[in-house]
Amino acid sequence: MNFRSLLICILLISTSMKISAQNNKPNEKFQIFYYGWYANPAIDGKYEHWNHDILPHWNNPKWNNMGNHKGGDDIGANFYPALGNYSSNDPEIIKKHMKMIKESGVGVVVLSWLGKDSFVDKSITKYLDIADQFGLKVAFHIEPFYKNITELREQLSYLVKTYSHHHAFYKKDGKPLYYVYDSYKIPSSEWSKLLSRNGENTVRNTDLDGLYIGLWVEEKDSAFFETAGFDGFYTYFASEGFVFGSTTSNWSYLSQFAKDHHLIFIPCVGPGYSDTRIRPWNEANFKSRENGKYYEKMFHAAVKVNPDFIGITSFNEWHEGTQIEPAIPKKSGDFKYEDYGKDSWFYIKETKRLIHQFSGDK
Repeated sequence: MNFRSLLICILLISTSMKISAQNNKPNEKFQIFYYGWYANPAIDGKYEHWNHDILPHWNNPKWNNMGNHKGGDDIGANFYPALGNYSSNDPEIIKKHMKMIKESGVGVVVLSWLGKDSFVDKSITKYLDIADQFGLKVAFHIEPFYKNITELREQLSYLVKTYSHHHAFYKKDGKPLYYVYDSYKIPSSEWSKLLSRNGENTVRNTDLDGLYIGLWVEEKDSAFFETAGFDGFYTYFASEGFVFGSTTSNWSYLSQFAKDHHLIFIPCVGPGYSDTRIRPWNEANFKSRENGKYYEKMFHAAVKVNPDFIGITSFNEWHEGTQIEPAIPKKSGDFKYEDYGKDSWFYIKETKRLIHQFSGDK
């Protein structure tokens, strides 16, 4: 082989390796909701969440006092995890999860957060460290644990001071991105005090500044987002048609509203919805996975509106059956858990395929 041929071979190999590395690099435009609230006796001394209560109906007493699941073979979920009743505090589990998420092509893990001293807070440093090892970033999904914006501001101060220096703490153009679940529970006039530039308790141009993304539920939420001061909105729910925000035929309207108001729109997609183990009265919102077709249709609806980000609901919200985490066939007494068919990793692989397709379209 002469020098010219050798040089061409080296260039071809180098280009091939670069393309391969790009294809395997997590994509931060895809952000997946993750729950770190699971506990088991071996690691934590007791079960948390695997032994979920069976929830009462809001106005039908028939569903009152239904008890709870026990954990072990009997969990509060319609699917059964391949990793069993794991602990969210177990670093080996966190490593396995971060590896799965990297394999899926997702770039940002959106960690559910319930404030300082909560069960999920004590493991955040582990999540940041291990996510960093896999080239992933961590954003925060702020649950409605606070009573008012004053308390939330104090909690945000703790979050920023404790974790924002970490390399894996996700920032977009230098600002953290926060998903604020059930944001509608506090009036827009109160949010404006925190999020508008001239609000009396504003976070703007302070260490607590960021991209605050509220939850759009009903059509009338347009008035809320016109005045509350949020930087954008997301739809979260994986059940097509459950509410206005999760109805994919409304996403073109939501996308245009966001553009007109200079906001970020994050449509959220999921593989299905199945929660009757904890809400036996909620069969109306069941959504079959259709062997991946439901996920694909929802994904394509999101891609169609050309968003800056797509949220995925979820990695491991087992109670609502929206997870892409591997599940296995299982029986508990007379109950047979749903599963993914022959391949427990099907939805990890399918997420990777859909992300690759979206990235190609972009």
